[in-house]
Amino acid sequence: MTTEQPTFSYNKNRSLKGSIRHYFFKWLRLSDKPTVKLYRGFGNGNELTIHGSVMRRTALPRKNYRHNVWVNLLAVIRLFMVRPYPKAIVRVRYGQVTAVTNADDDGYFRFSLPLDRPLPPGWHPVEAHLLSETITPQTVLANGAGHVMIPHPTSVACISDIDDTFLISHSSTLLKRMQVLLTRNAHSRKPFEGVVAHYQLLAEANSGPDQTNAFFYVSSSEWNLYDYILDFSEKNALPDGVYLLSQLKQFKDLLKTGQNKHKTKFTRIVRILEAFPAQKFVLLGDDTQEDPTIYASVVEHFPNQIRSVYIRQVNPDNQVATRATLSRIEAAGVPCCYFAHSAEARQHSIESGLVAS
Repeated sequence: MTTEQPTFSYNKNRSLKGSIRHYFFKWLRLSDKPTVKLYRGFGNGNELTIHGSVMRRTALPRKNYRHNVWVNLLAVIRLFMVRPYPKAIVRVRYGQVTAVTNADDDGYFRFSLPLDRPLPPGWHPVEAHLLSETITPQTVLANGAGHVMIPHPTSVACISDIDDTFLISHSSTLLKRMQVLLTRNAHSRKPFEGVVAHYQLLAEANSGPDQTNAFFYVSSSEWNLYDYILDFSEKNALPDGVYLLSQLKQFKDLLKTGQNKHKTKFTRIVRILEAFPAQKFVLLGDDTQEDPTIYASVVEHFPNQIRSVYIRQVNPDNQVATRATLSRIEAAGVPCCYFAHSAEARQHSIESGLVAS
C-alpha cells in the first residue's frame, strides 16, 4: 500500500519502560502499535460500505495450530486483550476517492464512500489510514488494507448466522460454549454435518456462469473473533462472504462472549437489505437464541425481499416457541424449513425450487 504522507516510527521513540512493555507484549504475541483492521465490506452501484476497527493493542495473527488445550486457551484470551483506539481519525480510500471519519469509543468505524460510477461484480481493494491528532494532521500512524464485495446480479443472496447455524458452538449452555471456545481452535472445531455442502449449493444456485450468490454472515459474536471465524470458514470451504459481527469486548467481558443485545443484529441485516432493495434473500439461523424472532421481524418489514427461512433445531426447550414464530413467517407467504439435519434443509431447497437437484 502506498501513501503520500510520512509514517510515524514508534521504535525510536520508546523509553526503557516502553521497551520492556513492548517485549512483554511481543512474548504474549500482542502488538502495542496502533493498528487499523479492515473487515470485509460490501457495495452497490452507488456506494461502498468500508468498516473496521482501530486499536492501540491487538493480537498478532495466529500462524500455527496445535491440538494443545493451553496453547488454544492463551490464543483465545489474547483476542480479548485488545485495547481500542477511541475517536481515532481514519481516512478511507478506494482508488482516488478518499474521505475522513472518526472511530467510535470502541474503535469501530463504518463509512459509506460514494461512487461516481458503478463497479463490476467481485472483490475490490480498499485502504484505511490512521491519522495523527498531535504530530501533524497528515502523519500516518498505521495503514490497513481490505476488500469490499460487489455482488453478482443473481436471483438470490444469503444471510446466515454463525454460531450453532454452521459452527457447532453450544450457545444455549454457557459452560459448554466457553469450553469449546477456549480449548479448541479454528482448525479443530467442526461444522455441522452436511452444512458446507448445503451452503455451497446455495452459493451456486441458479447463479449463472462465473457467478456466485452473495453470502453475508451476521452474528452476535464479537469482532475479536473475526480472524478466528474467517480461518474456520476458509478451512471448511464455506462460501466466501462478508462478515458482520458485534462490538469488541475486553478481557473482563470474556465470559459474556456471544451474548450481545440481539437488536443490533436486526440492524445489521436491515443495512444489507436496504443496500440491495431489488435482491431476494435466504435467511439461515438456529433456535438457540433470537434468530427466529429476528427473522420474523425482517419478514414483517421486508416481506418482498425474503425468499425463504431456514432454522436449525439445536435447543429442544425452544422448539414450541420456534414453531409458533415460523408459522407467523409462513402466514406472511415466506417458506420455512425447521430442520434437525442439513440433509433436510438441502432437500427443502431442492423441492422448493431454490436450487437444482
